[in-house]
Amino acid sequence: MSLIYYQRSKEMQPLIKPPKLNYGDTVTAITLSWGGPATFPYRFEVGKQRLEEIFGLRVLHTKHALKSAEWIYQNPKARADDLMEAFLDPHIKAIISNIGGDDSLRLIPFIDFNIIKNNPKVVMGYSDTTVTHFMCFKAGLTSFYGPSVMTAFAENVAMHDYTISGILKTLFSSEIIGAIPNNTEGWTTELLDWFDENNQSIRRSLNPPSGWHFIGENKHICKGRLIGGCLEVMQFLNNTELWPDLSTWDRAVLFLETSEEGIEPSVVTRFMRNLAAQGIISRLSGILFSKPGGSYMTVGHFHEYDQALLKVFEEYKIPPIPIVTRMDFGHSDPMWILPYGVMVEINPGENTVTILENSVR
Repeated sequence: MSLIYYQRSKEMQPLIKPPKLNYGDTVTAITLSWGGPATFPYRFEVGKQRLEEIFGLRVLHTKHALKSAEWIYQNPKARADDLMEAFLDPHIKAIISNIGGDDSLRLIPFIDFNIIKNNPKVVMGYSDTTVTHFMCFKAGLTSFYGPSVMTAFAENVAMHDYTISGILKTLFSSEIIGAIPNNTEGWTTELLDWFDENNQSIRRSLNPPSGWHFIGENKHICKGRLIGGCLEVMQFLNNTELWPDLSTWDRAVLFLETSEEGIEPSVVTRFMRNLAAQGIISRLSGILFSKPGGSYMTVGHFHEYDQALLKVFEEYKIPPIPIVTRMDFGHSDPMWILPYGVMVEINPGENTVTILENSVR
């Protein structure tokens, strides 16, 4: 296959990169959405212990992180204050989300974006933490779509090697990240009820590795800066002050994943139609799409989501772009880490996705 670069005339501006993590650094666990740590304290403790034992970090938690779920819900300003205090504390080198949820959008009025900009540090999480990432993006800071304390760090029995590798390569090294490896461990969206603490000692069943799927434009290499998150949460963000202006999307690579609620392919199509109507889809260089979330999800469902993405290009008569589906980030485990604003290359001829920069300094 003959491949050339497919590029547009503009591109997103680079973001500030935070300092890398080192063995012995102090990090803080934060509850920005649902009060999971108080609901399942054993699960929080497992995640905290893994951060300490596997990555050599000293783990604290923010002032209100362990409050009850009801208290957390009733106090969005306190959650925002925790975030601002974590950024201002010079001893804290990373802020890691405990768990997702669905209402961290309520924190927006209480955020000081200059505090984020002037105190760059690693911020990581996924799902509803997408809101926090877009706060960082607005402030000009690279953040990291990756594991939360109570999910991948607290994975039943043991963390996945693929996830550990992604964390070390992305956050603990200032070298160029390079090609994202294919996940050869297998994947899972299996739900084992957290209310039964005995389930923590049961390993979740892994489906065989499925491989990535390259669809859309397959004759060109594309490059662009990463932006995206959980599709449902991005719907919450649409038309808020955190939603980027149109020029931000020029030549960007959009990454999307879906939550554990297991949304139908039709919801993906409707979301993409909105992006097309805004003029966003026609500006993108490429799209990365993870394995869909949802405990019932099987490989047999994946093609439906592929078609849901492609349908909008046909409807709006937008020329196709390189799209990679069935990847491993977000609500499918194990997961790789995606840094916002960092340049990525999609090479359909080689079936590769490569991060062309370092994400920390």
